[in-house]
Amino acid sequence: MLRLQKITITHFKNYGITNFSFTKNVVGICGLNGVGKTNLLDAIYYCCFTKSYFTLSDTLNIQFDKDGFRLEAHFEKNKEPQKIICINRGVGKKDFLVNDIAYDKLAKHIGTLPAVIIAPDDVEIIIGGSEGRRRYLDTLICQLDNEYLQQLITYNKVLQQRNGLLKRFAEQGKIDTLLLDVINEQLINPGKIIFEKRTHYTQILIPLVENFYRQIADNNEKIQFNYVSLLQAESFEMLIQKTFEKDKILQRTNAGIHKDEITFTLNNQAFKQIASQGQRKSLLFALKLGQYQLLKNYNKISPILLLDDVFEKLDEKRMHRLLHWVCKENDGQVFITDTHKQRLQNIFEQLQIDGEIIQL
Repeated sequence: MLRLQKITITHFKNYGITNFSFTKNVVGICGLNGVGKTNLLDAIYYCCFTKSYFTLSDTLNIQFDKDGFRLEAHFEKNKEPQKIICINRGVGKKDFLVNDIAYDKLAKHIGTLPAVIIAPDDVEIIIGGSEGRRRYLDTLICQLDNEYLQQLITYNKVLQQRNGLLKRFAEQGKIDTLLLDVINEQLINPGKIIFEKRTHYTQILIPLVENFYRQIADNNEKIQFNYVSLLQAESFEMLIQKTFEKDKILQRTNAGIHKDEITFTLNNQAFKQIASQGQRKSLLFALKLGQYQLLKNYNKISPILLLDDVFEKLDEKRMHRLLHWVCKENDGQVFITDTHKQRLQNIFEQLQIDGEIIQL
């Protein structure tokens, strides 16, 4: 069992100093736009992932005219207390502590408090570029497999170095082949491990996503989810050699797991080209619930589920099926934001959910 019992937010986004306590399994958070509903979910997410879901720069998480922020959250995991403290001093220094013991590396925290978030802009996973789909996959696997996270950090660091090297070669008009060989090897080794792990976990994830789509859409549409990588056809060593002339011209690395893709088809046609808004939203929820179920299967505890403004995404029938599954068929803690308190109350009554509603 994983539960968030209370959180204290200090100078994070629009919050001054605010405390929230949670006593129920399902928590509704309601209020007008701009009062901080999404920011509360993001504070919870931050405590699970050591970073914001919505902003890349920590500077943007600091309340205006303040020097930093502090988050303190009290979780219970398998009946054991987990006190999380994050202190950001606004000068690139961030301390993250669990039960008053500081991490030497923030990456060690990932997966400790599994969580899944569904937010309004997540539809970009489906209709946007491949980077968002890789991030979706990485967010899941990093919570399941710490080695994957370490290899991904290494790969991205070496990829930056190799791209920098290609620019330098172009500027100097000559190539240091010995140095390039060393960098290539440093890129290939973690790349192979990442590819193998992506292959392994997507094989488990794909049937989960396809099943959830059928449940949410409640029809006989045939949805297919595929993991596509250049490494499926050739070794990384061969790819690096074959694309080197292109790399030199473009001054960036054109082969590797940073080019991996996830594709979707609907009734054997490209999903993006034919899917309706409702079908896109159904697939988005299926992707996120697939994450949720896989985390639950591996960790033997239900992740925390953060649902931001979901009532605007699905029609009433699909929403009812979704919330019945997450709130009634699972024992995980769920946080749901909405602008309409009465709508939350109606859903709780219809599904006979023993929840609580926090008015902001």
